Amino acid sequence: MSDSEFVLDARLTADSHPVATLPLCDVRLMNDARYPWLILVPRRSSMIEIAELPESDQATLWQEVNRAAAALRSTTPCEKINIGALGNIVRQLHVHVVARNQGDAAWPGPVWGHGMAKPYEAPPCDTLIERLRKALKS
Repeated sequence: MSDSEFVLDARLTADSHPVATLPLCDVRLMNDARYPWLILVPRRSSMIEIAELPESDQATLWQEVNRAAAALRSTTPCEKINIGALGNIVRQLHVHVVARNQGDAAWPGPVWGHGMAKPYEAPPCDTLIERLRKALKS
């Protein structure tokens, strides 16, 4: 499947900001200022599960997840990185990489479904996205 057939799920588009394009994935910042939270979406049409990806894409996905985690660690203060691929609401294959801190809004539970998202304000969001872009290029 080519990148030209790929269409990002409307909910992911609405709930996040574009950050970067890696070899396999589009990287997006979840629009919830309570947690620095990246979403990696492999540009592969009709994929739902990681196990459906060819092994070479699976390896690339985990390399890109590691890059995203490193970018979050270098740009945001965090004690823990949570990684998850649930897909219960948005079926399109995507991986969440979330920077967590003891005492954050959902600690110690998962961030999914916890309270209402607090959208980023423009200047802090733009600054964070630029810092993440630079970190992802490293």
